[in-house]
Amino acid sequence: MEAKIILLPGDGIGREVTAAAVDVLTEIARIAGHVFHFEEHLIGGCAIEGYGTPLTDDTLMACISADAVLLGAVGGPQWDDPAAKVRPEQGLLRLRKGMGVFANLRPVRVYPELVAASPLKPEKLAGVDILVVRELTGGLYFGQPKGRQTRDGVRWAVDTLEYADYEIHRVVELAFRLAQCRKKKLASVDKANVLESSRLWRQVTNEIASLYPDVTLEHILVDTAAMRLVANPASFDVLVTENMFGDILTDEASVLAGSMGLLPSASLKNGGAGLYEPIHGSAPDITGKGIANPIGAILSGALLLRHSLGLEDEAFRVEKSVEGVIADRCWTVDLGGSLSTAQITQEIVRRLVG
Repeated sequence: MEAKIILLPGDGIGREVTAAAVDVLTEIARIAGHVFHFEEHLIGGCAIEGYGTPLTDDTLMACISADAVLLGAVGGPQWDDPAAKVRPEQGLLRLRKGMGVFANLRPVRVYPELVAASPLKPEKLAGVDILVVRELTGGLYFGQPKGRQTRDGVRWAVDTLEYADYEIHRVVELAFRLAQCRKKKLASVDKANVLESSRLWRQVTNEIASLYPDVTLEHILVDTAAMRLVANPASFDVLVTENMFGDILTDEASVLAGSMGLLPSASLKNGGAGLYEPIHGSAPDITGKGIANPIGAILSGALLLRHSLGLEDEAFRVEKSVEGVIADRCWTVDLGGSLSTAQITQEIVRRLVG
């Protein structure tokens, strides 16, 4: 296979962990006889510095026309002024919308060797293997009107939460299909006791449920879901939810695994290029120190192999190599170890060969 992969390292540790993922992807391509062409572009703060915009039209078009896109992280304290009209995160939102990747898949798995890295009691973590499906291109982050103004000396701000039925339908239907391949349990998370958008979400979800009688559907309010994620996380299999709820709940769920540095994500649509990125941020406090955990980025590369390139065996091989380094306690500092970013990457590559 020959494939073109756009690299968007971005800001902070994004460049370090993306480089690690490329090392692993390059090695698995060599082993399996594939050819991956990597093309790097700017996004986020570094794009603002270079072009005055967090995402150029040329970069967006390159991403749309590629086979897959691998992203690091965006943002940093130098661009954190809340009054700024141009912010790094705008590039990420535009990228998601422009690529049309409406579903964000975030797997959360607890490795037995890392149970002690989580603040939860070990007995609560047994058997935790969750897939969160987050709607990614609608909701509060994209609704209009949006903005700030001053009226009669009072400062006002507005954000609009809106969903169309088709936006809900496509992401919920994907979640049902994914649940069919797992434990056939789906929890739909909303706030239907308060929000009209959530009542539409629940109505559409019920309509789709009739097409998947083999999947057990549970509706759960977002505050209850947040509580259960720490009180009884093993009770969940697949969760599907809207954009902002998914953003918050997946960061909460990362605590189960022991570190945000472990968790990958895949942003998908029905055909075409997917967008892959670790769920962590740019971590400016450790940028350049060579200690960032690259596993989330490397596992994002595995998801890229599986979902965009159809290379299931290669994806599985990368995931087993990651399992191997964790089982052998080859850990970075966030997990209580001492390995550098480069060292743990080398350990994963070595296990690919072995």
